[in-house]
Amino acid sequence: MNGKTWFRSLLGLALTAPAWPLTLTAQTPAAITPAKMPKVGTVGERFQSFNIEMVEVTGGRFWAPYKKQGSAEQDVPASAKNSAPAGMDPSAFRYREPINLANPRLRKLAAGLAPSYVRVSGTWENTTYFHDSDEPAPATPPTGFNAVLTRPEWKGVIDFSKAVDAEIVTSFAISPGVRDAEGVWTPVEAKKVLAYTKAVGGSIAAAEMFNEPTFAGMGGAPKGYDAAAYGRDFKVFRGFVKEAAPEMVILGPGSVGEIGLAVGLPPNSMIKTEDMMAASGPGVDAFSYHFYGGVSQRCKMMGAAMQTTPEAALTDDWLSRTNRDEDFYAKLRDRFAPGAPLWLTETGETACGGNPWASDFIDSFRYLNQLGTLAKRGVQVVMHNTLAASDYALVDEATLLPRPNYWSALLWRKTMGTTVLDAGASPSPNLHLYAHCLRNQPGGVALLAINADRTTPQELKAPAKSKRYTLTAKDLMDNKVELNGVELQVNSDGDLPSLEGEAQAAGTVRLAPAKHHVSGVSECGERGLPQIIAAVGTWHRSVVDLVEDVRCAGVEGRGTED
Repeated sequence: MNGKTWFRSLLGLALTAPAWPLTLTAQTPAAITPAKMPKVGTVGERFQSFNIEMVEVTGGRFWAPYKKQGSAEQDVPASAKNSAPAGMDPSAFRYREPINLANPRLRKLAAGLAPSYVRVSGTWENTTYFHDSDEPAPATPPTGFNAVLTRPEWKGVIDFSKAVDAEIVTSFAISPGVRDAEGVWTPVEAKKVLAYTKAVGGSIAAAEMFNEPTFAGMGGAPKGYDAAAYGRDFKVFRGFVKEAAPEMVILGPGSVGEIGLAVGLPPNSMIKTEDMMAASGPGVDAFSYHFYGGVSQRCKMMGAAMQTTPEAALTDDWLSRTNRDEDFYAKLRDRFAPGAPLWLTETGETACGGNPWASDFIDSFRYLNQLGTLAKRGVQVVMHNTLAASDYALVDEATLLPRPNYWSALLWRKTMGTTVLDAGASPSPNLHLYAHCLRNQPGGVALLAINADRTTPQELKAPAKSKRYTLTAKDLMDNKVELNGVELQVNSDGDLPSLEGEAQAAGTVRLAPAKHHVSGVSECGERGLPQIIAAVGTWHRSVVDLVEDVRCAGVEGRGTED
């Protein structure tokens, strides 16, 4: 076609969980026409990124994995005694030693997602004191702070950033310890962090003033902190940054929870972004926000309306919540910072460390759908929380083994470039289609197709032969993933496997529930995938397919194509 090489890349998810025998009929096949897919925008090269919480760097009490719930009586160093957010149940947290960012296995896993951003922030950062000295750190945090960050710990972040090609994003302390006699924020801590970073050859790409100002009280701000105080402080912050680090992108406000998470909260329990932006005036280079579709079981005290279940994980209501919040914050961006890019600087399965199934294959549907839909809506960066802490992490913190979302992230990094295309209309509300120019393949198009229907198969009409990447799990709640029938694993040295596609003929590509075939090739021409019998006596199959197709010029991933 016009002298271009044609590829096809299709990423699809198909699964089944019928509770009784069914006669299933596929929807009208979706015709894939990559040569006619218009460009709708671009995303940043570091679009897919991740968080490492500041409390991981300093050591402290963070969300306890469900198999290791914390306790109020746990032996905790004096420097971390107050390192849990105000008003939260102490049993939801567990003390952890500072993360070893020099660990070769962790670095290899992070480098597999490069280039990226690593955001080192979180609620704990709001009250962290930087001990800018080579002398021993104080045994307890100075008055007005809840935690201590040392030079070696921050140097470890800088070294990690360089080693894995992850530019640093952060925020700064705003607790009483940084305030003057009138209660106004001062850059006393921010100045130390920026100066030390520069002195050791590091850099900070972007920063929010502080983490989640919508919940300023929980985050360590002075009692009575309101929108007017935020506006006053932000003006000081903006002036400081423009003088001390003019190359650093000012992010803000970093709000969260004004739609879904606000349900059931007491009136006036949060500060509205609208009020903060009106008080602060212009000044953000990129408009940032956080998103969680609900809260995990650890925070059940916040009410049933904010809880979710595995049964809801594939529903349109759950998968579309990220669009709801993006629309809310995009409208505020348009009012207060028109033209500024939109960054989602923290997100995950649910707030409060994630649910037990956040580490299972079932959450890959949400993870991939969120990347696809937000890229199409123009969001420039999506930072998953976290890389390797608690249940929503990409990597198991104890074993440093990749979880299903990590393999999904790695496959996205391999295939989905920075130019976003319109994949066309879907014939079913449960079939989600997204397309990008194919990374590192001139003329290629990658199509992400997610079948979130538990009972009904879907079909795609592919125009050309292809490579197909099929991720499977024996059950939706499994944490082991296969690519084209082979389990994905790192080797004993932590090296990642090569992700190779499988030849796929032109024609119908079926994303269907499995019924009776267990191995071999079905009558539809699709691979018979590993199956298990579920507790209710029915067959389950969980599938994520990725296939390759055609259309963009140039080398995607280091530039963008029209």
